[in-house]
Amino acid sequence: MKSLIPVIAIFFLTVVSAFQPQNPVTVGRFTSDKHSFYLVQLYKGLRHPWSLACLSDGKFLMTERGGRLLLLENNTVIEVMGLPEIAVAGQGGLLDLALDPDFQENKLIYFSYSSPGNRGKGTAVAKARFEDNKLKDVQVIWQMNLRTSSNIHFGSRLRFMKDGTLLITTGERGEMNRAQNLSDDAGKVHRINRDGTIPVDNPFTKVKGARPSIYSYGHRNPQGLAVHPETGIVWATEHGPKGGDELNLIQPGGNYGWPVVTHGKQYGSGAAIGEGTSKHGMIDPVIYWTPSPAPSGLEFYEGGLFPEWKGDLFSGNLAGKRLIRIRLDKGRVTKQEVLFSGVIGRIRDVRTDAKGYLYLLTDEDQGALYRIEPAK
Repeated sequence: MKSLIPVIAIFFLTVVSAFQPQNPVTVGRFTSDKHSFYLVQLYKGLRHPWSLACLSDGKFLMTERGGRLLLLENNTVIEVMGLPEIAVAGQGGLLDLALDPDFQENKLIYFSYSSPGNRGKGTAVAKARFEDNKLKDVQVIWQMNLRTSSNIHFGSRLRFMKDGTLLITTGERGEMNRAQNLSDDAGKVHRINRDGTIPVDNPFTKVKGARPSIYSYGHRNPQGLAVHPETGIVWATEHGPKGGDELNLIQPGGNYGWPVVTHGKQYGSGAAIGEGTSKHGMIDPVIYWTPSPAPSGLEFYEGGLFPEWKGDLFSGNLAGKRLIRIRLDKGRVTKQEVLFSGVIGRIRDVRTDAKGYLYLLTDEDQGALYRIEPAK
């Protein structure tokens, strides 16, 4: 009988003790120029949540930067066990989360994190089977080739393209010139197959010395990534230095300029960086923001609950503590609308579910999950 005691203790430890159960709480009613809606808090007491995945049965999977993968169901939060070793420091930890396009059949999830190694930390991506509230058959399918002791600029967004390949963003780890080096994984958007192999049509597979997973380069720290569900066009937001945060339309093989060109300035001194704001052969941002709102999660809205928002792009902001609705027309931004400015804090991730609800995660010591619901 004594041998059962540790097993029982471990089972009960999987329920997150710091979580405070609650019924949904309406924060308030808001009106945009297209819709009226309620903002509802579903969960609170989360520790710097970073990413969310909406499961079809009304449950959620969520990452916390501190290294926990959580299952949210009704008023219960359960810690999902089976993660690999994670180097939690600064901006590093357990980061983005994506469901396999065939998740309903194969139960595979993909997650990014800062991985420890002999020469420091680097962004890595693993896949695993989510079954019985555990991770099984965990496999690292991609990781940065050069690690450093830096605790900043991991990038780390994951999105699937329409052809089933996986996009991965990496920051330049605080060493700006790495973004222009094709033999270095830092400061790039990468594209791999779901098993970690390299697509044969990647733009640099035949360039000597280049990392074959690179899809685009010249990025500082891209933390927003979205693929248009109809056109398949890839959009990304990235953090500039002091000012100059960007929204980019990602093209295969494209050079997005950092640190040769930027609209941002050096922290502290305000000195110019690089050669200016534009250069032949480098792709200009569709828009840039100064001062920096620190854009993070990025999501296209295609649901039916808010028909006037269909096709709009939503960007969560950290420093700006707001949500931006972006109206696009043929690759151009025609309107921006600021929502929830200063209402709920640093918005780290934005997601939609199959019913058409929008969800927001706040990256705070006491972070929360919110849902945007139409007002009747």
